Amino acid sequence: MKHISSRDNPLFKKIKNISSSSRERRLAGKVLLDGAHLIEAYADTFGLPELLVVNDGDCALDVLNLLDRLSDTTIVSFPSSMFAAVSPVATPTGLLALVDTPVLLGPEQPQFVLMLENIQDPGNLGSLLRNAAAAGVELVYLSEGCAEAWSPKALRGGQGAHFVLPIIERANLLNVVDNFDGQTFATTLQGESLYQQDLTGAVAFMIGNEGAGLSDALLNAASRCVHIPMPGKVESLNAAAAAAVCLFERVRQTLTLAA
Repeated sequence: MKHISSRDNPLFKKIKNISSSSRERRLAGKVLLDGAHLIEAYADTFGLPELLVVNDGDCALDVLNLLDRLSDTTIVSFPSSMFAAVSPVATPTGLLALVDTPVLLGPEQPQFVLMLENIQDPGNLGSLLRNAAAAGVELVYLSEGCAEAWSPKALRGGQGAHFVLPIIERANLLNVVDNFDGQTFATTLQGESLYQQDLTGAVAFMIGNEGAGLSDALLNAASRCVHIPMPGKVESLNAAAAAAVCLFERVRQTLTLAA
C-alpha cells in the first residue's frame, strides 16, 4: 500500500477531478465508487478495480475484508482530510475505487425497456435504475435533460444496478419510440388503467420529470397513455414509485402467463 500525503500529488489531483466533475468523468471514461457494497458489486461483474483508495483514519471490518479479497489491486491511502476532499459523498465510508465507466450492450430488439425523460434528481434516477434492474428491464434510455447516470448520488441510489443494466444517456426518446418494435406506454395522471393493459409482449414504459411529467411530444408518440389507479387521497406517486408499479405489473403478467 502506497501512502500519499501531498495534495500536489498528480494521482490525488486526478481522483479529485473525477470525483467532482461530470465533464472530467466523461473525458477520462472513469468513475469513482464509494463504499464496500458498490465496489464489491462492480468486482463481481467486471473484476478488479483500477485503483483502491483507503482512508488512513478509518478502516471498518467490511473495508478490511474487501481489501483482502482485492489484494491484487493497486492500493493507496490518504490522510482523513485528503480522503474527505476526494470522496464523492458527504459521509465517506473509508474506501473508494477508481474504475472504467462500464459499458453494457443491450439486445438489438429488447422486449422490456424503460425511457426516462428529464429526471433531474440523481437520487431519484438511481432509484429508478435500481427498480429497472430488479424487474429485469433490458435497456434504459435517458433523455438529454436527465441527471448524469454515473454521478455519485445516482450510483449510490442504484446500489449496483449500473453494473448489470445497459444504460444509454442523452438519447433522443422520440427516435427510440419510432424504432421500438412493441407497445410504448406513457405514464400520466389520466389515460387508461395500467391494470387493463396486456403487458406480456415487447413493452416500453416512459416516465417523465418529477414535477412536469412527460412532454407533449412523447405523450403523442406513445402507443397508449396509462395511469395507476390510486384509491387514496393523493394525486400522484413519485417517479421511482410509479416506475416500480408499472415495471412489476409487467413482471406479474409475464410470470402469470408462464405459469
